[in-house]
Amino acid sequence: MDFSKEVREKSSLAHIRQASPLVHCITNYVVSNVTANGLLAIGASPVMADELEEVQEMVSIAGGLLLNIGTLNARTTDSMLAAGKQANRLGIPVVLDPVGVGATSYRQRFVQRLLSEINFDLLRCNRGELAAIAGVAWQSRGVDSGEGSQDIKEIAKQVAKQYRCLVAVTGDWDYVTDGEREAMITGGDIRMTAVTGMGCLLSAICAAALSLPGDRFKHLQGVLQDYKLAAEIAGAQPKIGSFQVEIMNALEQLSAGERL
Repeated sequence: MDFSKEVREKSSLAHIRQASPLVHCITNYVVSNVTANGLLAIGASPVMADELEEVQEMVSIAGGLLLNIGTLNARTTDSMLAAGKQANRLGIPVVLDPVGVGATSYRQRFVQRLLSEINFDLLRCNRGELAAIAGVAWQSRGVDSGEGSQDIKEIAKQVAKQYRCLVAVTGDWDYVTDGEREAMITGGDIRMTAVTGMGCLLSAICAAALSLPGDRFKHLQGVLQDYKLAAEIAGAQPKIGSFQVEIMNALEQLSAGERL
């Protein structure tokens, strides 16, 4: 992949750094730290407020909202609904990360409620999560993507049309669609799946990208490409602990246009 200065300066991450949006994340406690640090690495400002009494006020000053159901509980469900509805009222983009939605009926019911009561700008998920939302057969376990024989691209298009949103399906290859336009992104490093929170961080970065003016589809396509590139840069590290640190370094470098 071309690491030229020209490519880096035009990266979507660089545009995020220039805009420095506040991203309100109601996310799971497993990934809060890596999500916050990853947003800071690209010049965005994270806030992790999930108290019901303040989420509407907090989201009103944000550029984007992320709802992540990884550690779903009765307290945060009300906060997610309140924040999402307030974001809709104010025209603030909302991203849904339906972590492990197919694992339990509780998660399935709540995600369906979210999708029926909130207008999402983006659904960022893995293949198994997309299949669960679409109601098609898939072999998955917990939060893992799993395997299936269905055409993921067609399912993504159908879900995008049904919920009038962008859909980004990520994994060893990524696919983004608005129901009509589509783009596939390859590359990356398989060890991204061995580090907790890499997909959740990507969802938060997507929320930052959606806050930018212009073509949201293009912004998301660019973010997915940048994220794959960051994984490849970090892949030079032989050990998983160093790999995790180098992901943050690569995100900062790509967003700042530094020499690699």
